[in-house]
Amino acid sequence: MKSIGVPLFFLTYSSLVFGLPHVGKNVRMPQPVKRSNDSDPGSMLQLSSDGDFHFEILRALALAPYQGSDVGEVLVAADHIIAGDFESYYNAFYSLADRVHNQASAIDPSRYPVSARNAYFREATYYRSADFFLHGNWNDSRINMLWDKQLAAYDKAISLLPVPGERITLQGKGFQIPAIFFGSGQPGHRPTILMCTGYDGSQEELYHIIGEAALQRGINVITFEGPGQPTVRRQQNIGFIPEWEEVVSPVVDYAISRSDVDGKKLGLLGLSFGGYLAPRAAAFEHRLAAVIAFDGLYSFGQVIFDEFGPEMEALYRAGNSSAFDANIFALLAQPTGVPTSVRWGIEQGLWSFKETSPFAWATQVDKYRLDGVVQNITTPVFVADAQNDMFFKGQGKILADKLGDLATYHVFESIDGAGEHCSLGASVLSGQVILDWFQDLVSSS
Repeated sequence: MKSIGVPLFFLTYSSLVFGLPHVGKNVRMPQPVKRSNDSDPGSMLQLSSDGDFHFEILRALALAPYQGSDVGEVLVAADHIIAGDFESYYNAFYSLADRVHNQASAIDPSRYPVSARNAYFREATYYRSADFFLHGNWNDSRINMLWDKQLAAYDKAISLLPVPGERITLQGKGFQIPAIFFGSGQPGHRPTILMCTGYDGSQEELYHIIGEAALQRGINVITFEGPGQPTVRRQQNIGFIPEWEEVVSPVVDYAISRSDVDGKKLGLLGLSFGGYLAPRAAAFEHRLAAVIAFDGLYSFGQVIFDEFGPEMEALYRAGNSSAFDANIFALLAQPTGVPTSVRWGIEQGLWSFKETSPFAWATQVDKYRLDGVVQNITTPVFVADAQNDMFFKGQGKILADKLGDLATYHVFESIDGAGEHCSLGASVLSGQVILDWFQDLVSSS
C-alpha cells in the first residue's frame, strides 16, 4: 500500500551524509513527518517511534474490522519490534503468523468454518507483514517462503466463505494475471468492482480493506495483480509496466463474460500507487462505469523527482548513470543511520520494477505520468485524498482538477482517524463513502 507512494528522501540525504561534490549547499534535509501533536485533535497514537514502522503496524491492525487481523495480536507483536530494525520486524510478525497457523490448524473447518476462516485470514496477513522489509536481498529465500505460506492460508480462508472465492488466471500480453472472483451471493447480474493495489500491496489484502465491505452491499469483487506486484513479481519474475490497461482489459473481458456480472456496472478501484494505475487504465479502457482512485495520484514520476531534488534530477537528466547509482549504493552500504523510508524505498523500488540499477529504476518511474492521456478518460472518477498523506501530498487535488467535471473529490480527515495515506485505519468510514458513491452512480445508469 505504501505501494506507491515511496517517501524518497534518500538522494538529498545521501548528498548531505557523504558530501557529494555535485550537490549544492542548499539541498533540503529530509524532514520528519508530523505524526503526533498534543495540540492537534486529529493526531494519532504512534505504534513505533519509527514513522514507517508505525504505518506498517497500523496497516496490519487496520485489517481487523474485516477479519484480516486481531487488535491484541498485532499490539503484542508491535511490542517486540525494535524501531528501524528490519529483522526484528520480520521476527515479530513471523512468530505471530506461526502461532496463528498452529491455532488455525487445530480447528476443524467442517464443524467451525467461520472460526477456521478467520484464523486463516489472520495467518495470511501476518506472513505478508513478516515479508514486508525483506526485499533488499532478492536471493533471500524467505521472500518466496513467506508468500507461499500466506497464499496457502488465504486460499483455505476463501474456500470457507459463504460464496467461496474463485482463483482464476487471465492472459495478458506476455504475462499472466492472477485474480480472485468474490461473488456477493445475491441473484441476477450484479454491479462489480475490479480492484488492484500498487507499489507493495497484494490482492489478498484488498478483501479486508474494502472487498468484504463491497460484498456486504451486494457488489461482486474481482481482485487482481499485474507485473511488479507481489505474486507476479515472484512467480513470473516481471517488474512493473507503464501500460496498465494491458492488465485491466483482460480483467474486464473476464468480468463481462460472467452471467452474474452486470457489464454496464463495472467499477475499477486502484489503491495507493493504484490511484495512478487505475486512471491510467481508464484512459484506454472505456467499458468501465466508474473509477476509484484511492488515493488519487496524477504523476508518480513527478513525486519521485520532486523528492530527488533539483541537483539530483539534473544529474539524472544529464544521463550520468554512474554517479547517480554510486550515490545510492554508497548510502545503502551504510550499516546504520539510514532512515527506514530511505532504505525501504530504494529496496522496494528496485525489487518491484526488477531493476538492479537505481538510474534504470528512475528511468522507468519517469514514465508514470498522466500527462498526454488524462484527457482520454471519459468515466466518472472518485478521487480520494487524505489530509495527512505522507507520500502523495497534493496529488489527489491535481488529479481531480485535471479531470474537471468527471471527478468527485473527497478529502478524508485526520479528526476522523482517516487522514493517513489511503485512510489507513478507517476502512469502515472510507468504505462507506466510496461504496455509497459507487452505488449511487451505477443505480442511476
